[in-house]
Amino acid sequence: MSQPPQPGEPEGQVPGPGAPQGQPYQQQPYPQPYPQQQGWYGVPQQPPQPPPSNKTALWVGLGVLGLVVVVVVAITGFVAPGFFLSDSKSTGAVASSAPSSAPTSSGQETTTTQSPVRIPTDRAPVPKRSTPLADPTECAYPADTGGGEVPKKATPPTAGPTPASGTAAVTLKTTAGDIGLTLDRALAPCTVANFLSLAHQGYYDGTPCHRLATSGLQMLQCGDPAGTGMGGPGYTIPDEVFPEIKYGRGILAMAKTQAPNSGGSQFFMVFGDAELPPDYTVFGTISDAGLQVLDKVARGGLDESQGAGDGSGPPRIPVKFQSVAIG
Repeated sequence: MSQPPQPGEPEGQVPGPGAPQGQPYQQQPYPQPYPQQQGWYGVPQQPPQPPPSNKTALWVGLGVLGLVVVVVVAITGFVAPGFFLSDSKSTGAVASSAPSSAPTSSGQETTTTQSPVRIPTDRAPVPKRSTPLADPTECAYPADTGGGEVPKKATPPTAGPTPASGTAAVTLKTTAGDIGLTLDRALAPCTVANFLSLAHQGYYDGTPCHRLATSGLQMLQCGDPAGTGMGGPGYTIPDEVFPEIKYGRGILAMAKTQAPNSGGSQFFMVFGDAELPPDYTVFGTISDAGLQVLDKVARGGLDESQGAGDGSGPPRIPVKFQSVAIG
């Protein structure tokens, strides 16, 4: 099961001519220098040259002196405020999301050495379909043939006509606090039916939220019983996306692999920025009190005990579902 993409992931490097091929980027996240090869990295050998005349040495000395003067002036211009610029304007500081190197498994908030996470306070508008769906809508939930893990098998909802209007209130009772959701059938009737079915079966009870991202993409991802990000219920649900979808604070959406119609049980709750393509089904919103819980978890930072990754990872403040209440 995949996760929402992290923007800015580096591409693999292609070595220059004559250099031995390295390992793919995914297996070697920190590119290693290519080994030295005689005649390739070393200074080319040249025939001996006669010693310079005194006149030549004088011109060389004057040239070096001139270069030194230019460098000193340039350095002064960068160091001394206003030396070259008549007006200097300060820019807003960007909050760093680099987590502390001292992770904790405690369920309480902890003080970290990382810079505070900058979280927007305004909610994102809820996407609306320009053309409403047929009500009811036909839904199907085929078996997952993509090779995903099935750590906890679930029974799919009944296929066939599914209501495409109305909302459902849900409360995620977690170790970090209650998170209220409003599921919207007009946005994604099949997805809402699937989420409610999993909740009725107790599928989410005892499962962790395995992935927190606090910079660029600001969300908490949950729904995999194994907590690895690779698990699902053993079947898939259809994508219910449309071009007007945008993501931001307060939006509830489904995770999926890169293949179409590959969602299952994993979902993510956006508490801040999320510049994503409209490829992830939006099926509801998060309550104000729920956003406060997510903000608390986000400010707790990431747990890097397993090593730094793509800027996301398990939250320092664990979020584990105790139960899911409907209504």
